[in-house]
Amino acid sequence: MPRISPAFAAALLAPLALCACTGPFTGPVEVTRFVSPDRSVLGRGTISVSLADGPKDELAQAAYVAAVSEQLGRIGYTVVPQGRSAEQSASIRTSRAAIAAPDTARRGPVSVGMGGQTGGWGSGVGLGVGINLGGGQRGPNVTTELSVRINDATGRSLWEGRAQMATAVKSPYSQVGLNARTLASGLFRDFPGGNGETITIKATELQPAS
Repeated sequence: MPRISPAFAAALLAPLALCACTGPFTGPVEVTRFVSPDRSVLGRGTISVSLADGPKDELAQAAYVAAVSEQLGRIGYTVVPQGRSAEQSASIRTSRAAIAAPDTARRGPVSVGMGGQTGGWGSGVGLGVGINLGGGQRGPNVTTELSVRINDATGRSLWEGRAQMATAVKSPYSQVGLNARTLASGLFRDFPGGNGETITIKATELQPAS
């Protein structure tokens, strides 16, 4: 029986290993932040959290509010219940847009707010009915964005940040819970961050510890 060298065996197994690890497309998290000159007031004191714009689904709303609240607590804030007065306030906006395939590009961008969905968050239902979502499982189907603005009690903006990530509809990161925690984790990483700086982080580096 002929002997097979280790190098040749590795070359044969490499494509199989690649196929085994390939799953639905998950892009990195892209984060941009803007910081006021007075950083000393950030990351301390009391803060209230509210959803200014986003999904009508109460479970999705709760997931994003919880994810942002958890990160605010981690960086040093004391999060107070909604309706209570606080020294600062965090306003959350979320959106999800379908990415059309190249053959439908002539129709222009298709943007679907999360409140317009008729199915579950990760089901893909309602994300551009009548279009062929681009990329299948190996390309991006949707882009999800989370933005947060922190104001002081007078309404003055202290900090603003936006995190976005492109995924296939069937990616685990399209599901509301993991999506919310991943985007919030990226948004507040190394808070407050550089003013006007954009960073890119792999989604797998942002998975919260269970």
